[in-house]
Amino acid sequence: MSQEIVEAVKALGREKGIAEDKLMGALEDALLSAYKKQPGAARYARVRMDRESGDFIVEEFLLPPDLEDQLLDEAEEQATGALERRVDPETGEVIIPEAPDIDPARLSDFEDQIELRDVTPDDFGRIAAQTAKQVILQRIREAERDMMFEEYRDRVGELITGIVQQSDSRYTLVQLRERVEALLPKSEQVDGERYDHSQRIKAVIKEVSSSTRGPSIIVSRRDPELIKKLFELEVPEIADGLVEITGVAREPGYRSKIAVVSHADGVDPVGACVGPRGSRVRMVVSELRGEKIDIIPYNDEPARFVAKALSPARVREVLVDDSNKQATVIVPDDQLSLAIGREGQNARLAARLTGWRVDIRSETEFAKEEQDSGYEEEETGGRCAAILANGRRCPNAALPSSRYCGLDAHQALANKDTDRVSA
Repeated sequence: MSQEIVEAVKALGREKGIAEDKLMGALEDALLSAYKKQPGAARYARVRMDRESGDFIVEEFLLPPDLEDQLLDEAEEQATGALERRVDPETGEVIIPEAPDIDPARLSDFEDQIELRDVTPDDFGRIAAQTAKQVILQRIREAERDMMFEEYRDRVGELITGIVQQSDSRYTLVQLRERVEALLPKSEQVDGERYDHSQRIKAVIKEVSSSTRGPSIIVSRRDPELIKKLFELEVPEIADGLVEITGVAREPGYRSKIAVVSHADGVDPVGACVGPRGSRVRMVVSELRGEKIDIIPYNDEPARFVAKALSPARVREVLVDDSNKQATVIVPDDQLSLAIGREGQNARLAARLTGWRVDIRSETEFAKEEQDSGYEEEETGGRCAAILANGRRCPNAALPSSRYCGLDAHQALANKDTDRVSA
């Protein structure tokens, strides 16, 4: 092999970030493989190459018979199970596996007992040059795939921008950069969105896996993480950690709710996300193709958090059951449909965002239920059993060992046959 090829190998190794020894070792393996294909090739051989001059020789291992038998027995023991006969499922023929050969690395352990002989073919230079070219290109492709996988494997959840290359009924191919493509499968696409050729889109990396054809990068437009990353891009307070998105509930393509909290005094988390004249949230909505976004201030008190989560509906009262993590929400009659939303979407998103089961009642419906149910059988403690003049039950907590709260008018009901407070 000429000095020029060796220099080319070294230059490519430096350019692609591949270790020189790795490339040279690959060349030696490939040259040995090429030698083994020639008629009369030695059974046990190796190729040694001078790293500076590029000169190489093929050496045959002359094994003593007893050592050869010993190493073959070892190889058979290690291959136990792999040597079993099997039937080809297509042809039905019995396949008899070949006997295992001795690992070349094992031969090197016994060099002091093995004689070496130079068996380099006279016309091997031409074959070596062709083999070297193929190996170099193959190893460069493998190294690029490995580096690409290492680059993207730790980027799951990151926001990326790509250009649509092609789209069909199964997936959309998105180019992230030169020679790096990602798949946007149908399951990660938003219903109703079109992805036209050369269109620039944003998505989050959902999964990265290695394959023989290179890293498989799956991206998503449906993942709730996409909304977080888009707001992080548009809102400096989120990028700086002053404002945090604590939760996202999303129905892709229709509506999303995000809960935000401020970690700095004087910073309004909702205002920061909305931006001047709604400019920041408008940019996110535009990227999501018109998907509506409700920005909810996070609150440690479940009742207040649930009430805010039902925005834009106005809530009159929230009754929480901590043990069952259920919230009964009472809204004005004219707000009932708004609180529930189209096909229950608003209530569904609020429940997903807060983690509470949400039961929405109108004032009229709730008052009627309380009036009809009666509380004669209710045990002491819990909520006050008094019925107010407007027909609603008193929202106060009952005193210990009593069915009523501390108001005198309500305590007086203990001696009466009714729970209704007189006007």
